[in-house]
Amino acid sequence: MNDGILVLGIETSCDETAAAVTVDGRTALSNVIASQIDVHKVFGGVVPEIASRHHLEAVCGIVEAALEDAGVRRDELDAIAVTKGPGLVGAVLIGLATAKAMAFALGKPLVGVHHIRGHIFAAFLENPKLEPPFLALVASGGHTSLIDVRGYDELAVLGGTRDDAAGEAFDKVARVLGLGYPGGPMIDLAAGEGDPDAARFKRTMLEPGSLDFSFSGIKTGVLNHVNTQRQAGGPVDTADIAASFQQAVVDVLVEKTRLALEQTGRSALVLCGGVAANTALRERMEGACAQAGVRLFMPSPVYCTDNAAMIACAGYYDFKAGRRDGYDLDAYAELDL
Repeated sequence: MNDGILVLGIETSCDETAAAVTVDGRTALSNVIASQIDVHKVFGGVVPEIASRHHLEAVCGIVEAALEDAGVRRDELDAIAVTKGPGLVGAVLIGLATAKAMAFALGKPLVGVHHIRGHIFAAFLENPKLEPPFLALVASGGHTSLIDVRGYDELAVLGGTRDDAAGEAFDKVARVLGLGYPGGPMIDLAAGEGDPDAARFKRTMLEPGSLDFSFSGIKTGVLNHVNTQRQAGGPVDTADIAASFQQAVVDVLVEKTRLALEQTGRSALVLCGGVAANTALRERMEGACAQAGVRLFMPSPVYCTDNAAMIACAGYYDFKAGRRDGYDLDAYAELDL
């Protein structure tokens, strides 16, 4: 028998089918993830309809595995948390349908969770002393945002993505360079063998003081550079371009975060989201925070990419705050935080 509040989390917002059980929002008893990378690799990116079909095939088995790994019976659960968006609507609906069915059958509370809130709260899983307030940089495939976490129930978006998010830019540049999918890990790997100063790509900082992000210019710069090299008949050094591109993105992320820390006066930073698994970003952010005297919290890579433990964690705090959802809970492609 487990003490504490047990929450089952279900995550199906993109191409990972995931389920996890957490206790008191701080400890993951299980975290099971079924990736669809091999399925979508041939297409160079996620195909929404195919993702939904694979979620449908996998989700029940993944939930059973999460409960078994946690050593928790269904009747022991206190709540069921599930991603409600943002994400691929068809994919999100599979997780929602599963969570609703379980909540109804077991008579358990249903809690819909914002996917980005989940990424932020993933930091609580490995850092028991972390408490709000703090600043969070969420860098993922669909979002790049600076968020002031003033309390467990008070999050303020200070800046967001105006066009391509960082992760999206990584995927597109990887495709241009022929590195394959998923782009983030491929760029990270290739960059380790390249010279980050081999090519100069524009760092788009936008208006003075702005905390918004724009990475479409960097992506276009890489495309133009590669096309120019090929038209001239010269060699295209994939590693050098990957390293130069990665450094440009990291420069922007670190500088915008430094500016946000300065504006808010926060003394703690959470770096999260799929791009937070990037080794260059983690190293640079560690150095920047050490220099500024800011405490840095970074989830392990498994908690940076999409997972259900982060959804269960965020769901726990929503549950504690008294939030409950009905069986009419809908899926959202876009959703304000």
